[in-house]
Amino acid sequence: MTIIPILTVPDPILKKKSKLVKKVNYKLRAFMDDMLESMYDAPGVGLAAVQVGKLLRILVIDISPDDEDPNPQYFINPEITWTSEDMSTYNEGCLSVPEQYADIERPAECTVTFIDYDGEDQEINATGLLATCIQHEMDHLDGVVFIDYLSKIKRSMYVRKVKKLVKEKEE
Repeated sequence: MTIIPILTVPDPILKKKSKLVKKVNYKLRAFMDDMLESMYDAPGVGLAAVQVGKLLRILVIDISPDDEDPNPQYFINPEITWTSEDMSTYNEGCLSVPEQYADIERPAECTVTFIDYDGEDQEINATGLLATCIQHEMDHLDGVVFIDYLSKIKRSMYVRKVKKLVKEKEE
């Protein structure tokens, strides 16, 4: 497996809308495995294909605690078909906005239809961290980063901090 570099804000690719996947095959599964490896290496709990430069509607997620075996989930062409009226706030971070966090309010539950790793249609009802993570990663598929929910001033402050952090790592 290959670790793929993760794009950071303000990379313009992160603002683009991802396209539907037409076919699940061995090449796509290998790419999803590379995404998962990249997510674990970062480390993170979710990653959208756009974050590694591919405009495909694909997410990989693993919210299992560090002291448990990995439980990766693959979502191809995910679609949220229902969200609860109850809201929850979670202090979110993002691999594309490293070391920056903010409280973001989202529906506490959601139902998601998607194609799995093997090309089969699936539907799940997600709650808690999984619901938050799915909604966060699905935002990426539509060119939305979690800092887009913040004020313009806070958002530009976060982007400046990320640019500085990336520059320091490159030196």
